[in-house]
Amino acid sequence: MPVLHSAPCFRSHDGLVDVLGPALGDRLIGVHQEHGELMLSVRRDAIEDVLRTLRDEHQYQQLMEIAGADYPQRAERFELVYMLLSLTRNHRLMVKLTTDETSPVPTVTRLWPNAGWLEREVFDMFGVLFDGNTDLRRILTDYGFEGHPFRKDFPLTGYQEVRYSEEDKRVIYEPVELPQDFRIFEFTSPWEGADYPLPGDEKATMPPAAEVKTTDRPAETGAGPGADAKAAEHVARGMASGTVAGQGHGEPVPEETAISDPGAPTPTEDRPDRPARQESAPDTKGATELNKDADS
Repeated sequence: MPVLHSAPCFRSHDGLVDVLGPALGDRLIGVHQEHGELMLSVRRDAIEDVLRTLRDEHQYQQLMEIAGADYPQRAERFELVYMLLSLTRNHRLMVKLTTDETSPVPTVTRLWPNAGWLEREVFDMFGVLFDGNTDLRRILTDYGFEGHPFRKDFPLTGYQEVRYSEEDKRVIYEPVELPQDFRIFEFTSPWEGADYPLPGDEKATMPPAAEVKTTDRPAETGAGPGADAKAAEHVARGMASGTVAGQGHGEPVPEETAISDPGAPTPTEDRPDRPARQESAPDTKGATELNKDADS
């Protein structure tokens, strides 16, 4: 009996190139496999026909993503990758093309409506134009934004900031105003740290211990009859000074019985001694009145 596994079985690439190659014909430039994915390179002007063929004749029903990449050293610096998914085959396929800043790419919004949003994102981030997209607007950056952030030549830092102006009712550019002088930052600046030792830093300058203290025997831990006697003495002293033993519940505690804190600081002129905390007797008056009401 075969063992069933929870992981889905993915269709392999074996024989797929032999089927897609003749189907795409001269529209196909090259095929290669990378990282377990099959990549088809096609002509830019044939992208709509290629994707229609893959959708209608080879069961790649869904367009999952349109991704871009920038290679400034190339004549056609941009690569566009269309990621397709076949639900019936349980297989993914990538179709790639190249373009530049001025050569538009045919839109595929007539094949998949979600391509409108994906093409707008590529246009916004890379500046790639799509011929036939009737709503090619920026989608991630603000209105009035200049440049395309995913291009390799887009500056990582600048001297302008973008904000929305209530007066102009639009996004405007202004010089960056920093509260600190980041532009001339030096390693010798006072941001590197204080010139006085912080609490705890003095431990870093202490020499290492000559002998490492270990507790190899139970006697070295401090436990034993001596420690037990000191603990009993401490408990007895605390009971004598702050706890009245042997009294039953409900008995009033004398007002002169006060709980003292043996660890309290010594009173000084700046910090006078506080009055000792006194334990109050339980309120028996309220209980007596409740009992009278219950009897009546």
